Amino acid sequence: MRPVSVSKSLPWLNDNIRSIKRDCRKVERLWRKTHLNVHLLYLKDLLASFNNAIRDARAAYFSHLVAKSRGNTKVLFDTITDIITPAPPAAIISSNEDCETFLSFFLEKISNVRKKLSPSASALSVPTPARPVILESFLPVSLSELEKIVNATKASSCSLDILPASLFKNVFHSIGRCVLTIVNTSLGSGKVPAYFKTAVIHPLLKKSMLDPSLTSNYRPISKIPLIAKILEKVVAKQLTAVLDKHNIFDKFPSGFRRAHSTETALLRVSSDILMQNDAGKCSVLLMLDLTSAFDTVDHYILHERLKYWVGVSGSALEWFSSYLYERYFSVAVSKYRSSSTSLSYGVPQGSVLGPLLFLIYLLPLQHILSPFEDIRYHCYADDIQLYMSFKPEDVSKLQILNVCLETIKGWMADNFLQLNEEKTEVLVCAPDRHVPNIMNALGPLSTFVKSSIRNLGVTFDSALTLDVHVKSLVRSCFYHLRNMSHIVSHTELEIVIHAFISSRLDYCNSLFTCLNKNSLKRLQIVQNAAARLLTKRSKYSHVTPLLIQLHWLPVEFRVHFKILVLTFKALQGQAPAYIIELLQPHVPSRSLRSCDQGLLVIQHTRLKTKGDRAFATVAARLWNSLPQNLRSADSVITFKKQLKTHLFRIAFC
Repeated sequence: MRPVSVSKSLPWLNDNIRSIKRDCRKVERLWRKTHLNVHLLYLKDLLASFNNAIRDARAAYFSHLVAKSRGNTKVLFDTITDIITPAPPAAIISSNEDCETFLSFFLEKISNVRKKLSPSASALSVPTPARPVILESFLPVSLSELEKIVNATKASSCSLDILPASLFKNVFHSIGRCVLTIVNTSLGSGKVPAYFKTAVIHPLLKKSMLDPSLTSNYRPISKIPLIAKILEKVVAKQLTAVLDKHNIFDKFPSGFRRAHSTETALLRVSSDILMQNDAGKCSVLLMLDLTSAFDTVDHYILHERLKYWVGVSGSALEWFSSYLYERYFSVAVSKYRSSSTSLSYGVPQGSVLGPLLFLIYLLPLQHILSPFEDIRYHCYADDIQLYMSFKPEDVSKLQILNVCLETIKGWMADNFLQLNEEKTEVLVCAPDRHVPNIMNALGPLSTFVKSSIRNLGVTFDSALTLDVHVKSLVRSCFYHLRNMSHIVSHTELEIVIHAFISSRLDYCNSLFTCLNKNSLKRLQIVQNAAARLLTKRSKYSHVTPLLIQLHWLPVEFRVHFKILVLTFKALQGQAPAYIIELLQPHVPSRSLRSCDQGLLVIQHTRLKTKGDRAFATVAARLWNSLPQNLRSADSVITFKKQLKTHLFRIAFC
């Protein structure tokens, strides 16, 4: 395979534009031949017409795209990004043999990973819990419930689909009962049809700057038939309900769980480190990543996890056995396809159940880490974070971190999982004078120390000021602001700004309590620029009236809004347990009028740049400053509505 440069065809080009372009070329050749001024003027008129036609067609195309994706910001963001960003160089897939090459590479890669893993004699033995049966059979689904699932399913087609996804959804009212029969028969019999266990693998370049001629730079993305996704969603819904009801999962894994997110995970980690730093302790954060984690999962071990660690039995366990075994996949790109081969291990990354089954596969990890009392951890999918805090004079405690890491490696080897040492990173959060001693105490881990690390989309630095993250965020936002004014009309501009700018400013912005005034000001400048672009005002115009006109909260108040909404959810039991435990209701020592005001305890801190910026402190301080009627709102929707009005009044009145 050889790399080639791929130029994206512009989807808004039409026959009229192509005709004008041909006329331009003809007149250009005529002018070069005659050098007459009349031909030059004619060429300039044609070029002006060509540019106007391009502008109008492009605006019309994006207007249609925005209208079509209204209410689905993710689809809008992905589609427009795919159009306006340069196409990465692609490898030529010009035959079935090229697909066979990818197939062989993917199979060999996983086989090599598993061969390198040998059971460790020092691995900590984890006793199998005596879990009672909590799921013996699946409940049949009703037609109305199935229709809701189909409507909520993204209409992404797979080459294995008999009907295109959009057509399937459009005619579901006619074929719904047939689909319902297939789904309920599978659930009741404990068997998954062979067609449902067939997948197509699409090689996806990991990063655009990588060499596309190397198969090692691609990751396999599995696509399954739409009807198989629907069946998996039915199973996932019932399995998740059972897992939540019986508290099967540890509280710290955050991936693929309701009310959990990357933001809540990072909020807990950053709050813990800031509070420990405030107490005069140093902290070390260790980031771990797994190599092809989903692809090396052992089916027999996963079966045992479902049976003994979760409590699945009967026809439900038979269904999962049928789902895991005798799966087949092939590599397909465009019209070319490889032969099919069996999937002996792993869970499909593009499936609905894959991520949930992977969390179940990792259930013993919480028991592996529990003996290390000084080490806290957090998981998001296959990303694992270990962090510990210690007094400067107790730096020798860092040896525990190396012991813990070796224990994790041993357990993972026993379970056919491998840590990717190339992606292992260490962040030291400590005063500069203590860093040399910490580096010596880290031992082999000292080679992985970085000045900043990217953690679930947010760049952490050693002081947790997020300065590096803000610089990258501002640069990205202004790049899109410069581009978007040329691709959409003013009518759709606000929707696009929310998709590309507001979404970036709001991502994990509850962590922005760590920002200093300069960083916060830089983010506000981005929002001001977006407001001026949307209202067609000059860069020198006063921005406050524009924000009021658009009803946009300033960046600082958007941060407060996010924190307060999360606090309200936590007090209502709608947030992760690890967030809820950071908030302590205020209970007076004697009967006072403040007993029923719903106040929180504000923890005592020493440093404004550390403890005062931690979520545990900021959330309580902001919450207690709210009016009593706002704190006692009866629902999240009501609270959000009243809170925005309250913050808007503070910001601009």
